[in-house]
Amino acid sequence: MAWLQRLNDPLRLPMAGTLGETYAALLERLGQVAPFELAVLGGRAMPTPGLAFLVGYQAALRVLWPSAPPSLGALCATERRSVRPADMRTRLDGLRLGGSKDFVTAGLEAEWLLVAARSEAPGEAVRLNLAVVYPGEPGVTLEALPTLPLMPEVGHGRLHLEQAACELLAGDGWDAYVKPFRSLEDLYVLAALTAWLYGVGQECAWPQALRLRLLSVLAGCAEGSRQCADSVGCHLLLAGLFGQFQALRADIDEALLAGPAQWAQLWQRDQGVLALAAAARDKRLAKAWAAAGLS
Repeated sequence: MAWLQRLNDPLRLPMAGTLGETYAALLERLGQVAPFELAVLGGRAMPTPGLAFLVGYQAALRVLWPSAPPSLGALCATERRSVRPADMRTRLDGLRLGGSKDFVTAGLEAEWLLVAARSEAPGEAVRLNLAVVYPGEPGVTLEALPTLPLMPEVGHGRLHLEQAACELLAGDGWDAYVKPFRSLEDLYVLAALTAWLYGVGQECAWPQALRLRLLSVLAGCAEGSRQCADSVGCHLLLAGLFGQFQALRADIDEALLAGPAQWAQLWQRDQGVLALAAAARDKRLAKAWAAAGLS
């Protein structure tokens, strides 16, 4: 496990002038790494849980699109708080996109965007494609959204598309990309935030037993990274990992309160990110549980 051999590197990168500069400095320090190593080693090195989340999110994107550019990117699927294909209004016409997306992670600093767009002809069943667009190109506009209390250093934006030229990724936009990304994001963000906590524990000399339990979560995440993201096995494993992490919360809080106040304050501010997709995870678990014959 290459990530385990490098996890005790005391590197803690400062926040640079922009998100893009911070992420570029991390990549320069880490060198060539696989997505899981990016999530774990990058999460360990970030100064805040919010930035660890961003690194985990970027790692998940690179599983989804292995040839992604090295800069910050985002997956744009949500419209009016929904990612259901039937609720989307963004349309693909040839190689042109029109519509809008509500929530772009990394906001105005994202340099490439994966956009889910409907492409079926009138009267056909709903079909999605995944297209790539680049901010600054004609017809591609990003609007900054207000800063949130949760992870305030990670900006968010709204995307507007007007006859914007795009590139298409191969495969069905829902089955090959949007649907599995929900599990990929959960897995790689959990790994990044667990690694961030492990780094704090190392710096603050947390009890060995607690650090070993954090390592066991990371080892489980490593196994999850080898699973098909939309498989029954992955959904069961992911639910187990979140349950394992949840069982650590009281001990983590106690350890944080015994150390420097800055770490406890940052964790208290940002830990809610792990609960944002809890309802969707519960639904996937229920389906996986039934599919595995366990209900």
